[in-house]
Amino acid sequence: MILIDTSVWVNHLRKSEPRLQTLLLAGEVYCHPFIIGELACGSIKNRQEIISLLQSLPSTRTVNDNEFLYFIEQNKIYSKGIGYVDIHLLASTKLESIKLWTEDKRLKNVATTLGLSYIG
Repeated sequence: MILIDTSVWVNHLRKSEPRLQTLLLAGEVYCHPFIIGELACGSIKNRQEIISLLQSLPSTRTVNDNEFLYFIEQNKIYSKGIGYVDIHLLASTKLESIKLWTEDKRLKNVATTLGLSYIG
């Protein structure tokens, strides 16, 4: 199973990403509430349909504030140029024992260091 980052969804919504289509058809895709939130903040064609489809995907567990802070300290991922949502995605990926597919360079570097990066 793979958590698909906002960056991949944005690219897919602009121009279909065949690898993502394959994963979707195979039922291998997770989503996260923060990803839906980030996409909902933008301009999306077929907005309601896309948001509804994203909400129908299996969702990863979200972490609470204490788990979030613990994850940062435990993995020493402060000062890496990634933000709040990115770290939440990494923590959820770790909890679910899945991989994260992202096109964000800094997030991908941290995910790779933690052994959480999807390489497809």
